[in-house]
Amino acid sequence: MKLFWKLFCSMVLITTLACDVGGYVLIDTQFRASLEREVSALYEENDLLRYALAQELAFHPLYSRRELAAAAKGISISTSRGTVAFRLSGETGETLGGSGQLPVEAGPLTASLPQGRRGWVMDALSDGRVYLHAASPLVLEDGILYLENCREVSGLFQDRSEQYRSFFTLVLVLTGAVGALSLAVAAMLLRPLGRLSAATRRMAEGELDQRVAVRGDDEIALLSADFNVMSHRIQRQVQELRDAARRQEDFIGSFAHEIKTPLTSMIGYADLLRSRPATEEQVRQSAGYIFSEGRRLEALSRKLLDLVVLDRQDFPLRPVPLDVFLGRVAGAMAPALEQAGVRLTVRAQPVPALMEPDLMETVCLNLLDNARKAMEGGGDLLLEGLSEEGRPVIRVTDSGKGIPAEELERVTEAFYMVDKSRSRAQGGAGLGLALCRRIVDLHGGTLELESTPGQGTRVTVRLKGGKT
Repeated sequence: MKLFWKLFCSMVLITTLACDVGGYVLIDTQFRASLEREVSALYEENDLLRYALAQELAFHPLYSRRELAAAAKGISISTSRGTVAFRLSGETGETLGGSGQLPVEAGPLTASLPQGRRGWVMDALSDGRVYLHAASPLVLEDGILYLENCREVSGLFQDRSEQYRSFFTLVLVLTGAVGALSLAVAAMLLRPLGRLSAATRRMAEGELDQRVAVRGDDEIALLSADFNVMSHRIQRQVQELRDAARRQEDFIGSFAHEIKTPLTSMIGYADLLRSRPATEEQVRQSAGYIFSEGRRLEALSRKLLDLVVLDRQDFPLRPVPLDVFLGRVAGAMAPALEQAGVRLTVRAQPVPALMEPDLMETVCLNLLDNARKAMEGGGDLLLEGLSEEGRPVIRVTDSGKGIPAEELERVTEAFYMVDKSRSRAQGGAGLGLALCRRIVDLHGGTLELESTPGQGTRVTVRLKGGKT
């Protein structure tokens, strides 16, 4: 059974039960009070009769029981109900005299009275009438007489029956009214729970930004507040999981992207060793590049993992001379640029720059590789290392296709590619410049792009200076 119907039935049942019990107790209490008043009136009438008989005895003290019973016929007591009928009976229940006709028998009551005590019983006749029957003893010299009188109380029982019928009708009407009111109250009380249920279902469908209004300070309001806290935490945790998954995807994409440049250099130098005669110096130089690129690839994979997946921000920076650093970068890219017909020129000053060499080499290799891709038929590429306004600067200038002005602001966004078909054909994923900007930001530097379509692109990286 739904909570709505449980609440509705409980309210109706409790209200009906309370009204029934309260009404029964009220009617029964009123009936008993009326009955006690009738008993008191019955005893008062009996006392008046006893007083009248006592007066008769005072005038004629020598009356016997039978003479007193005969004389009692002349005694008359009147009340608001009329003349009170009474009866004098003996100890064995026989009727000795009286005034008027009592509708009840004498024997059962007089036989059950304690000696010297009065009492009463209720007698119900076959025709439905009900009487209160009282008797009190009169002690004479020659025995005991019992003075009996009765009082009809049928009206009390009829009134009680009428009250029960009226109350039953009232309870039916009241139950209907309470039922209608309970429906409205239950609907109002459970409306917040309905909103909670609907919000929970939407959260189960993936809408994690669900919140419910908190009204009041009752238990349902507290539950709504707890739901909002839970929803906020779940949304935050899911977002953290999504961010972690995105970082992992970025790492995979970045690693796949960055691994190609050192592999290209390694394959290029290995191909030189395999395909053409070389002097001992060339062999040593080529093997050195292959070894250094292999070591860099190993370190790069670990640092990319820290940077992209673990979101590390505390890489140690050390001063590195730009001429030495850029010379190593140019040597790593030489085979790939030579195969593409690109003429590389390096102009570098011994300016110290604070950097993490492996990560900054990734930036430079990405910039040179992007320039190579932009010059499909070959061209001139300039790699510079200099000082401007007291800051070390790395600048890459190519004579390639250039970047349209409307695309220039977006090329550093992850997965964004100006020429998607060309980039995919050359193995690009749109992560190179995004990773470059992130690494440059990590160094506290800036990355600036200038480009003219059809003439070429210039990328400037400004770093912090340092003493060697």
